[in-house]
Amino acid sequence: MKTKSRFLRAAVEPFTIQPGLAADEVLARMERISFQGRNLATARRIWEKMLGDDCTIFLGMAGALSAGGLRMVVAYLIEHRYIDCLVSTGANLYHDLHEARGRRHYIGSPREDDAALQAEHIDRVYDTYAKEDEFVDNDEWIAAFVLTLERRPYTSREFLYRLGEYLWKETQQEGILTAAYRAGIPIFCPAIADSSIGMGVSQARHRDASAGLIDVVGDVIESANLVIRRPRTASIVLGGGTPKNFINQASVQAEFYDDRVGGHRYALQIVTDVPHFGGASGSSLEEAQSWGKLATDAEQVTVHADATVALPLLVTALATSARETLATRKLLRFDLSGPIMAVDGRPFPEARFEART
Repeated sequence: MKTKSRFLRAAVEPFTIQPGLAADEVLARMERISFQGRNLATARRIWEKMLGDDCTIFLGMAGALSAGGLRMVVAYLIEHRYIDCLVSTGANLYHDLHEARGRRHYIGSPREDDAALQAEHIDRVYDTYAKEDEFVDNDEWIAAFVLTLERRPYTSREFLYRLGEYLWKETQQEGILTAAYRAGIPIFCPAIADSSIGMGVSQARHRDASAGLIDVVGDVIESANLVIRRPRTASIVLGGGTPKNFINQASVQAEFYDDRVGGHRYALQIVTDVPHFGGASGSSLEEAQSWGKLATDAEQVTVHADATVALPLLVTALATSARETLATRKLLRFDLSGPIMAVDGRPFPEARFEART
């Protein structure tokens, strides 16, 4: 009798509608369908493995996700320690700050007359609106905060910790910055100048040339030291941009000083960009392996989808299925309050890479 091909061992199981299924049950059944549905279900399984392993989980956040309504999903991930470190664009943190200060984003249309919007000082992010005058006030608020700081350089990590503290004490509102401050989770923003946070910092510099000194090279050293200290790492990326590469370069830079690193052990990305134009945002996880950013035996999945579609379903499912794993997860303890970051009571060396011990 002819042996069944190894390629034909598992059959696709058509998804049938069953009213009342929870998100985790939906994704469990989606593991047996195809295309991006199966990839999203696989993402849930890989994320749960990250949580059950003793690894440091980085989350990269690009695009306009805070303006688009996902800021509280990310705050939930921070508060409940689904991640250990956030790398974000400045825009996502700025729009998070905007709402924490009591301002809103509004449902709009991508087909509106933009000249009419501009005449009313309304800014558009595709189908979402915000008031320009409120942004101007935010920039002034950030500048005023910067002028309260001691005149010395700050990594974006220390600066954002202090910004989250300042924001929490003033507003008592939940969000990404305030959740990271309260949970003691580091946020890196390597392109902080490319945002309205950078504009607010520049306005402080205009008033006092010694204010607003952001040391982004210090971010490179701190993020690599975190990987050197704990070489078993995982990467979750929403969108592409600077956060994606910054997380990957931390692994590469760390390996320059410590050959135990070997790239991230797990990788999950939710992207709309594609690899065939050559940009880093759409680059495949296989390509990352060629650079040593990702271990050659890493568990990985790419979900080609809009994060506003995929992330709410994925995290809602994890909130149920990963509950027991989260309860037993060993959490890193960060000290982020000063210019030298410490992990589990051990500070990193100042402005240098940690030597392997």
